[in-house]
Amino acid sequence: MTIELTPNGVACNMDCPYCYQKPMRDAGNISHGYDMAKMKEGLLKEGGAFALFGGEPLLLPLDDLEELFAFGLERYGSNGLQTNGSLITPEHVALFKRYRAYVGISVDGPGDLNDNRWMGSFEKTRIATAASMRAIEMLCQAGIAPSLIITLHRANALGEHLTRLLQWFRDLEQIGVRYIRLHLLEVENEHIRNTLALTIDENIDALLRLYDFQKATSLQFDLFREMAQLLLGNDYNSTCIWNACDPYTTAAVRGVDGQGVSSNCGRTNKDGVNWQKADKPGFERQIALYSTPQSDLGCQGCRFFFACKGQCPGTAEHGDWRNRSEHCEIWKALFEQIEGDLRGLGFEPLSMSTKRLELEARMLEAWANGQNISIQNALRNSAAPCPDREHGDHWDAPDGYHHSDGAFDIHGDSGKTIMHGDSNARLDATYMGQPGRTSNLGTTTSTYPVRLVPS
Repeated sequence: MTIELTPNGVACNMDCPYCYQKPMRDAGNISHGYDMAKMKEGLLKEGGAFALFGGEPLLLPLDDLEELFAFGLERYGSNGLQTNGSLITPEHVALFKRYRAYVGISVDGPGDLNDNRWMGSFEKTRIATAASMRAIEMLCQAGIAPSLIITLHRANALGEHLTRLLQWFRDLEQIGVRYIRLHLLEVENEHIRNTLALTIDENIDALLRLYDFQKATSLQFDLFREMAQLLLGNDYNSTCIWNACDPYTTAAVRGVDGQGVSSNCGRTNKDGVNWQKADKPGFERQIALYSTPQSDLGCQGCRFFFACKGQCPGTAEHGDWRNRSEHCEIWKALFEQIEGDLRGLGFEPLSMSTKRLELEARMLEAWANGQNISIQNALRNSAAPCPDREHGDHWDAPDGYHHSDGAFDIHGDSGKTIMHGDSNARLDATYMGQPGRTSNLGTTTSTYPVRLVPS
């Protein structure tokens, strides 16, 4: 579970045209101000480690930021935040170190690759991008290398742009960055689709090139690791996008706004209204998708359904959470590539196993009873033992401090701390990238390839 604290709501110093929070800003639902006491009360009610989110959390005055960090360190042992990085100063870096704050930076590349993180003019945008680049370097020099979220689109993932992005990744590797979360563009309107969105084939080509790229680098793209683990029945550290999200409860992401009120993950918000959470989750979407023909935007008969579950409802076809993700064909192509690589390494993916239909039946039974279930627990009676934990519980943060109340999950960020739906649980470096090495996950020992190096 992730707890996101949003003191300033979706207020931001940037106006990125593709931001999934743009419907909120366009509707004027940006912020109602913040009350420090109410925020702390709301966080205590949620009862777990939290990460500052936005919008842009560094719009907070430095004194207020320090008060929240002091609260987080005292209560939970560390802190986290997700930022575009353009406002980070040496004073912020000192706070991050003092209060054990894990930092995720959302940026799409250097120079013009980042032009869609808009500041009102190209000149101001390039100045802000340069500030974000300096912030990454400052954090690395301070020994607190950030993880990055990179959104793929036409300005950074096509042709020469993608070549430059990969070179930048090599430069990042040299200064100490290790964890990168890749996001496909979440399309909120037809203008963005026509101007920025990659086609299905372009997305597949970009992801496969990135997939091959990571085999020769120490950088970790958590997306590929998670997909390989899911195919092998290990969803202990999987991100919320793979975990049967209910858009009315978004169980993996719990928000606390500036007035201490609980809210949902913003990725599922398509009408500009920050709806309050439902009292309990439902899994009608997954049950319906399993039985609905693919020709009708369902998932019937898909051998990857147990792993994907229709993917994030925030990316559903036509903006309707009842449909599967509009990125379905992209995920299929990537699953097929990883599936083939796993088989080449001597593993049997569940997508090719006779256990798959029984696994799906157990998942459907749990959902019909109003319960989510991990792949591991659904396989409990099979030959492969599974940890007695549901995903989201008892993960370790990247600073090495254990968080018994759960990890951050800031939509797809990286690190042992899970940042959103985004999330990456960092795996121990002693076996990362070593096919067939044994890894200890909770109460069981599981053997699987993490990096899928060429055979």
